[in-house]
Amino acid sequence: MIENKISLSSIEENISADISISSLSNSLTTLTPEYNEMIDNIQSTLPSVLSTTDNFYKSHSQYMNITVDVSDLTSLHSIKHLLARIDQKKEAIATSQIKRKKDEIKLRKKQKKLESCKDEFDCELLHVEIVELINGLSSSENYVKGAIRELSFLMTQYKSILEKIGKDHLTEEDFEIDERRYHVMTAMKQALNSARPRGGVIDEGNCIYLFDIGINVAAAQREVMNYLNMENELMRKGITPTHEMTIAWLEACADLFQDCGVEYAKSRGFIPLDYKSLAQPKHVPLLKSEKETVEE
Repeated sequence: MIENKISLSSIEENISADISISSLSNSLTTLTPEYNEMIDNIQSTLPSVLSTTDNFYKSHSQYMNITVDVSDLTSLHSIKHLLARIDQKKEAIATSQIKRKKDEIKLRKKQKKLESCKDEFDCELLHVEIVELINGLSSSENYVKGAIRELSFLMTQYKSILEKIGKDHLTEEDFEIDERRYHVMTAMKQALNSARPRGGVIDEGNCIYLFDIGINVAAAQREVMNYLNMENELMRKGITPTHEMTIAWLEACADLFQDCGVEYAKSRGFIPLDYKSLAQPKHVPLLKSEKETVEE
């Protein structure tokens, strides 16, 4: 008969003895000698594996977060993306914490039930269920810690970008104004990348994108060809073009085309920026095209 009163601490101390890699040799009935050797190998390496695994338990590396994941071309759009990731991580941590609280209650409930358990097999089953809950709590804690590290990293990046652009907070208007440059830079980046394997010709999909934000495709094609010709000339001279050069070109394209979408929207009867519908508008200086609209 199993002892009815089993404390939580004693169960935690004996988890590795109850359910572990080494116990496989006792629970599996058809193991041949080579499997015992494999289990010994796993068991001897496991401490190092567990220690190293503690470095992870997060969805993405720091490098991936700031390159592949948050690849936006403007600082404000990068912040917008970071805020979405931060909100996602906060929600994941909150959800995990709620589940953890529920499992802790289930654990205490089963522990209390075990104290008064009379049937031998019911006691054994409760014991295993308690161990299962403790293992689950331990595993979830690792993932929560990983999420906390990732959330801290995202917060650091948020503060770093704000410092770079010289602001302590952002308004909805800041994001709306930034959309103009962001979409020009994104469309031109895609146009450039599509043109590289096509002899310098922008593909149809990006021609449509350029049209939708009010940029004349022929003008965009000229800028792309000029940039590619400049790169080719550098390479003929033995100079390697840099990523920084491409970003500088995209910034110049944004300077050239950022008003095009505003003008196109106005021509169809839209108001490009409705200040009455913004949260905490600060009324930055209007673009030339918007000033003309106000004066009219």
